Parts: sequence; C-alpha cells; structure tokens
Amino acid sequence: MVEAERLAAELDAIDPPTLLDVRWRLAGPPGRDDYRKGHLPGAAYVDLDTALCGAPGPAGRHPLPDPAELEAALRAAGVRAGHPVVVYDGGDGMSAARAWWTLRWAGHRSVRLLHGGFPAWTAAGLPVSIDPPVVAQGDVTVRPGALPVLDAADAARLAAGDGVLIDVRAAPRYRGEHEPIDPVAGHIPGAVNLPAPEYVTEGRFPTVEALRDRFAAVGVTGEAPVAAYCGSGVTAAQAVLALHLAGRADAALYVGSWSHWVADPDRPVATGPEPDRSDA
Repeated sequence: MVEAERLAAELDAIDPPTLLDVRWRLAGPPGRDDYRKGHLPGAAYVDLDTALCGAPGPAGRHPLPDPAELEAALRAAGVRAGHPVVVYDGGDGMSAARAWWTLRWAGHRSVRLLHGGFPAWTAAGLPVSIDPPVVAQGDVTVRPGALPVLDAADAARLAAGDGVLIDVRAAPRYRGEHEPIDPVAGHIPGAVNLPAPEYVTEGRFPTVEALRDRFAAVGVTGEAPVAAYCGSGVTAAQAVLALHLAGRADAALYVGSWSHWVADPDRPVATGPEPDRSDA
C-alpha cells in the first residue's frame, strides 16, 4: 500500500512509478468515463474487463486473461520489467486489488495500491489531470503462475477440510437467501463466510493485528492452506491482498469463484448458515 502524500513525492522523482488507473464498476458505467473526467497526472487507463481479465464464459465472469493479450495491454500502459507500478481505483479497492493480484500472478512483483484510491488523492488536495498521458511503450514480460490459483477441485478439497476456503460475499448471498447476479444461490459446501466489510472499509485496511484477528475468527491459523472466492474473483482478490498484509503470502485465489462453480450443475451447493469450525 502507498498513501497519497507519499505517492505524490515519488511522482516528483526522476524515474517515478508507473501509474495505472483501473477504475471499474460491476454494473457500469465504464471506468474510462471517470478517467476522462480526471485522473492522476501520468496515469494510463487499463480496463479490468477487457485487459486484466479474460472474456466471461464457463470459466467465470472474470477469468484469467490470455497471457499474450495481458502482456500487450500492460506494455501499452507503460509497464516496464522490474519497474514499480502503482494501481488505483475509485476508492473501494476492489478493481485495484484485482489489478495488483493480476500483475503479481503475471510475475511483476513491484506493485502497490494507492490506499483509498482516487478519492484519497483528491481529498489530499493533490493535482488531477484531464490530459491523456504520453506513455512510453513498456517491456514487461508476463510469466503466469507467480501467485497460487485454485480450480473447482482444489476449492472443494480445501473446503472439505484440507484448509480454509473463505467466501467473501455478503451473508445473504452466502446463505442462499439472495443472489442478484449468478443463476444459483448458495455457497461451496464447507466454505466459511467472511464478508468483505469485515476486513476492509471503503478500500482502506485496518492494522495487521486486526486483519490477523478477523481471519483467525474463521479458522485461518497456523500454516493450514487458505484461499478466497467471491462472485467472480474481484472482491476475493482484495481478500487475498488482505491475507498478504496479514502475513499469508501463500493465500490462493479461486479466480472463477461462484460464477465458475455454478457453471457445472453437478457441483454441490450448500445453503444456510456457515459450517461449524469448532473442531477445525
């Protein structure tokens, strides 16, 4: 994470970090509209739906991107091999976290989030530009697999007792009482529920100690494997970031998440309250 004032100082350096504006809303309108109205000076816009994720389909609503297409998009945005990148969004931290996760998965380690996103920048009275930046072509090479991912079978094993699988959707969606997006309501049997507002508030994270306590409350203790899922792998990427902040850099993402799980009608679905983890 990087705070707005610190980032402003870094941008005044001779070789500042590469800025990526990844503002996005699940239901629209496109984040590029916000970018055109004002963005951090020098920031290039990168679209989550078309650049950072693959096309929606059986693999989920936000599957992994094609590596060659991702590499082309990142190079066009000026991402250079080994050079620091800072990503920011509209303040909730979700698309920025998925951008962070995607770049890390692609092998680019030096990635930070602007804590609080674009609202934190403007609240600090820092300058905003409407001018499209002149971006030098980057030379980053995408090497997939630098962060762990789960497929459906992995998720099922983890939820069945091989570790902790965290469902970060709102409790009514987890319990199967309400499902506004996907065709089936419920959760992966054995998954525990920790809705995103329990560990992040408007894109800002609490202390490391608070994060560890909140994850420990759902069974994330010791070295047992841990992973997260949501509806389509965006909010869950934010959970993986929070787990990294809490010291669990091995945390995995079920990228397809619920939208992938329910694409196969033979996969089991649970409803109701979360499982008893007292013996975990």
